[in-house]
Amino acid sequence: MHSEEKLMSKKKPAFPINHFLNDYLVEHSRNIKIPIFYEDLLRFQGSVVVYDKNEEDTLWIRVYYSEFDRQEIDLSLKKVYNILHSNGNEDNIQYLNIDAVDYCTFGNSKPFRVKVRNVLNDNYTYFYVKKTDASRVYGLELEHILSPYNLNFLVYKDTLIEEHIAGIPGDTFIKEMLPNCSELEKSQIAKEFVKFNERCMIRLLGDMRSYNYVIVPTHDFDHVVYKIRAIDFDQQCFEGKFKVYYPQFFKENYPMVALVGEKLQENSIEQYKLEERSIVAKRILSSEDRINELIFCMKNDVISMDENIELLKMQIYDFTKDISFKKSESMGQILERALDFVRRNYEDVSTR
Repeated sequence: MHSEEKLMSKKKPAFPINHFLNDYLVEHSRNIKIPIFYEDLLRFQGSVVVYDKNEEDTLWIRVYYSEFDRQEIDLSLKKVYNILHSNGNEDNIQYLNIDAVDYCTFGNSKPFRVKVRNVLNDNYTYFYVKKTDASRVYGLELEHILSPYNLNFLVYKDTLIEEHIAGIPGDTFIKEMLPNCSELEKSQIAKEFVKFNERCMIRLLGDMRSYNYVIVPTHDFDHVVYKIRAIDFDQQCFEGKFKVYYPQFFKENYPMVALVGEKLQENSIEQYKLEERSIVAKRILSSEDRINELIFCMKNDVISMDENIELLKMQIYDFTKDISFKKSESMGQILERALDFVRRNYEDVSTR
């Protein structure tokens, strides 16, 4: 299951939002006017490195603004929080505090992370401010429709606001917590990784290295249930190598792959893959209109390079032997045929 070869391109460009996608976002209340832009947050005057509890560099820096900018930026960020989490009502603004604005120089999106605290009870949460990228917006929407999780995000012009997805970063979990899990928990985590692997492959979400997903533990009666959630979506339908869309092929995930080999028999792995394909097929059928609208936008958009499209469609054809993939002319068409392939297989089995 594991490969050391170089999978990823060096740098993915950010793709603009075209008018089809913009209309889709307006229709589904994703495009809402906000009072601050990504560029505004770049006006910071200074910064300090943010360290974790082990005094290791987190690759985030905490930024500071001039007194004049700070008041305006704080108020605007509180308004964004209210637009994201409620109807934009500003009655509670006096009870909100912007505790920190952090900036990450690592990765493609160079996001800002905003910590918002309710001063009445000290509860806090985060949201992210990023530059708009069509790939990421498609990825977020597909996650919202096809995964078990709803996602909350806003797009306005060149700025993308994303809610925080809570969980333990995959790399931290693998290093610090997985070794201490019980054998039963390890079996359950192995099952979830198989299902996560399948889900990413089906909807062509790439680059799920361990720091791009989180592990979410939930206490259920007398045990803990673990789920895996993607948190980074900018590699939606970009790369040409089919392997990029399988988390199992990234060396960072090798401990998870080893766990699957150790804990699950081949027939169990196939069963969990089938379960995940069936669940995704049901979501495709129940959200058919919205999926069709989104795919229409993707088919009329440029979100990759021609050589990536050619490579991916042939590799998926080799995998499925479905001739329709060879006729694909865009990443939108490849994804449309991939989802249709999953849906048709589900319907064929369920009508037998």
